[in-house]
Amino acid sequence: MSLPFLPEYRDQAPRTLTTGVTGSVPGGAAAMTVALCTTACKSRNFQYAGLEYAQECWCGNTISAPGAPAASGCDKPCRGNATEYCGGSNRHLRGGVDDPKAILNPSPRPTESLLRSRSATGIPTGWSYRGCYVDNANGRILVNTQPSSTTQTNDKCIAACVAAGYSVAGMEFANECYCGNALINGAALAAESQCDKKCSGNAAQTCGGASRMTIFATGNLTVLPVPVPQKTNLPGKWEYKGCLAEGVGKRIWKYQTILTKTNSATECLSRCSQFGYMAGGMEYGSECFCGDVVDIETAGGTVRPESECKTICPGDPRFYCGGGSRLTWYAWSLDDPLYKWSYPSGNAAGSYKFFVPGVVVPLITTLGVNGKVTFVEKAGTGPPNSTGAFELDPSLAGDFSKAWRTMRGLKTDVFCAAGMTLPDKAGRQITVGGWSGTSTFGIRLYWPDGSPGTASVNDWQENAAEIKLQRGRWYPSGMIMSNGTMLIVGGQDGSNGAPVPNLEVLPRVGGVIEMDWLRRTDPYNLYPFLFVLPGGGIFVGYYNEARILDPVTFNTVRTLPQIPGNVNNPGAGRTYPLEGAAMMLPQYAPYSDPVTMLICGGSTNGASLVTDNCVSIQPENPSSNWTIERMPSQRVMPCMAALPDGTFLIANGATKGVAGFGLATDPNLNAVLYDPSKPINQRMSVMANTTVARMYHSEAITLQDGRVLISGSDPQSVAYPEEYRVEVFEPPYILNGLPKPAFTITNKDWGYGQQIQITITAGDSSNMRASLLGAVSSTHGNSMGQRTIFPKLSCAGNICTVTAPPDNKICPPGWFQLFILDGPTPSMSTFVRIGGDPAELGNWPQSKTFTKPGV
Repeated sequence: MSLPFLPEYRDQAPRTLTTGVTGSVPGGAAAMTVALCTTACKSRNFQYAGLEYAQECWCGNTISAPGAPAASGCDKPCRGNATEYCGGSNRHLRGGVDDPKAILNPSPRPTESLLRSRSATGIPTGWSYRGCYVDNANGRILVNTQPSSTTQTNDKCIAACVAAGYSVAGMEFANECYCGNALINGAALAAESQCDKKCSGNAAQTCGGASRMTIFATGNLTVLPVPVPQKTNLPGKWEYKGCLAEGVGKRIWKYQTILTKTNSATECLSRCSQFGYMAGGMEYGSECFCGDVVDIETAGGTVRPESECKTICPGDPRFYCGGGSRLTWYAWSLDDPLYKWSYPSGNAAGSYKFFVPGVVVPLITTLGVNGKVTFVEKAGTGPPNSTGAFELDPSLAGDFSKAWRTMRGLKTDVFCAAGMTLPDKAGRQITVGGWSGTSTFGIRLYWPDGSPGTASVNDWQENAAEIKLQRGRWYPSGMIMSNGTMLIVGGQDGSNGAPVPNLEVLPRVGGVIEMDWLRRTDPYNLYPFLFVLPGGGIFVGYYNEARILDPVTFNTVRTLPQIPGNVNNPGAGRTYPLEGAAMMLPQYAPYSDPVTMLICGGSTNGASLVTDNCVSIQPENPSSNWTIERMPSQRVMPCMAALPDGTFLIANGATKGVAGFGLATDPNLNAVLYDPSKPINQRMSVMANTTVARMYHSEAITLQDGRVLISGSDPQSVAYPEEYRVEVFEPPYILNGLPKPAFTITNKDWGYGQQIQITITAGDSSNMRASLLGAVSSTHGNSMGQRTIFPKLSCAGNICTVTAPPDNKICPPGWFQLFILDGPTPSMSTFVRIGGDPAELGNWPQSKTFTKPGV
């Protein structure tokens, strides 16, 4: 682009043009001419050339402060051509590298009075006049428009730009004001006489002219060339593809972020790749979109000429960011994809199967230490005469008349309560909290009895007059702490009531402890994720935050980085009602590796754009941050189940909306298998589909044979009725045709670090592993009690020794399913207790209503 000539510029420290190239000019200083200097600067891709002291050549792309126009002083003939001027003492003869004729035949010099008229009074320190520039030759040279004013002055316009955070101010047509941080679109200097409009608010000052801007700036003034699409120096493996027109009334990519000041190819595409999107583009200058290449055809996008994508990027005005309904678009190289999902087929994809007709739509499911599954329901979900509680014997699923047992004893509504299995020697189950009134204070206990195929007779026990929570809680979470007591966290005071931003301990120890972070993040922190960490702290994940608590004082030990949300909304949440699911990844003997937390799915408030990623972190690693892995599909209200081979099943949920009655649509019918043994971004396999919508109030728990029991769904909508059918998902290890290993064990009550003998009755003991799965209560994407441990296993013949985990932090006291795996195939599990009952819950509560197993 040709830049007209401003004949004289003051040069003083620091230099107006900063790159000296005198030594590179043919013949050096003695041969200096205007043409040699401009050629030297142009060959180095500089915008400006300047000559000084008759023999020096300087180049640059900015006019460095405090350089400014001078009325005289460029009077030294060039040493290589005495008919030309090559600056003077501390004076540059300056021009554009493509316009040496402008230097040879300069426009008339401005008079001292004209220069004085450019010097506004009352402007901030550091600001100065930089010249008269041509506007709109290739588009606006400053694009941030301020309100026009009939009282416009230089200082008023500068003040407006300072207030808006800009470093360059321009005035035009006497009353217009524009701001920016650089002159763009190949801004060219004009003759000073062309900025001839007196400011509407001060006739002693000049405010540009017709398509001419009077420019003031602070610091270095950068002049950027005419923009082009950015095709080089792109982040990562991004490649420029061209200009796209969107289909009529359709967005090509749904993930939109408005970046009014920072949008550029680098900024936008870095966001897209961080969240796993391999296509992206910019539109209307400030809009960033992310998605997949396949979306272009789906949405009816069409290729258009580059000339239709000519809106400047606000974050990098050297380049274009699309246009009106036009996308400057890019794709990530397929040679190095951001993710690699697996698509197994046949038995390798697993299978959903109908398991048994249901008699209840459960709110919480729990696999008991007796091998049976308790189902407790929200009051009013089932038939009018329902007791609200049933027990399923999976071994009798083929005989409906024997599979289900009606349970009694519930006095209050367990709607949105928490559930756990106690570490007492009976493995009693507990639910706490509930919906409305007395129910929110509820504490209910069940002692599992019987065994697979053998009838159970015990019922739930409850007496709110004798034992209850200190605070009523709807949507709380519960966890067995390392000392064997129960931690109850959060909730609301009944249906959509005030927050209960505190925690309490059962059996009762002192009063409740208030938590400001629960109050601040209400109502998006319900059913928070709770885990005991190997270092002893308590991990809490809630809304889009996480922290580690001290297990004694419950003070915050460390606030973790904010949990990433969606590419277009960092405020996306992970707990109810923006519901995702969380797991602790497996711990392996000798337990020296940092533990990793995994959270998958979620949604956003307002627009409710459902999340399509999992995030993970090693919370006890001080330098750790969240890692984002894109999921194959969007999922809110997912359920996750830990499997005995160390993988995790992700199932259930919806692709639109949030958790709650009638607030989600489009069920996600696909299962995904997450395998943490694989590299990041290669861990997910797209598995089999179900035909049954499992949405709000659905569950998933792992049975003793390694299958996953899938139940529930109560969205209370016409499109998605209450779901009584119970399914199982059969992972590939069930369908691989290999014989299942088997073992017998006598000692089922382990101390920490104890060595336990088992006898292998089927399978190859030379290829065996042991795994421990914590007893889980499943509700609202929260698997309370989940933990996966691979203890040390050694075998001599058919006698193997399992070494129990070493302490109550790696393995909080409780009940676990013990599996033996022969290669990929698990045995039937046996429940074992690890760590005893240190809090003596077997003697609690002190009430005659409750049967207690003792310690």
